[in-house]
Amino acid sequence: MTIKGWQTKVDDWIKEFGVRYFDVKTNALLLSEEVGEFSRLIARSHGEQSFKKETSQEEIKKRIAEEMADIIFVTTCLANQLDIDLTEELEKNMLKKTNRDNTRHHNNTKLKL
Repeated sequence: MTIKGWQTKVDDWIKEFGVRYFDVKTNALLLSEEVGEFSRLIARSHGEQSFKKETSQEEIKKRIAEEMADIIFVTTCLANQLDIDLTEELEKNMLKKTNRDNTRHHNNTKLKL
C-alpha cells in the first residue's frame, strides 16, 4: 500500500465507522497520548523501569507495534484534516535530512565503535 493509499483508507474508515474526524485539538491530544503509551513501553522494555508483572518479549513487541500503528493512524487523521500529502512531505523531509546530514553522522566520533 502506498502512503497516499493509506491516507485514503483512513479517510474512508473515518467516514464509514468514525462518523467524522475528531477536531484537530482532540486528535493532537490523542497523538500525545499514543506517544506516551509507546514511550511507557519503551521505558520498561529498553529502559530502567520494569513491568509490574512478567511480560514476554513477544507480548512486548506486539504491544509496541500496536502503539506505533496507533501513532501512525492518528498522525494520518491529522494529515487528512489539515490537507497534508504525507507522501510529498516525507519525500521533502528525506531530502532535507540528506542534504543536511550527508556527512554529519559519518563524521560524528560518538558513533564510531
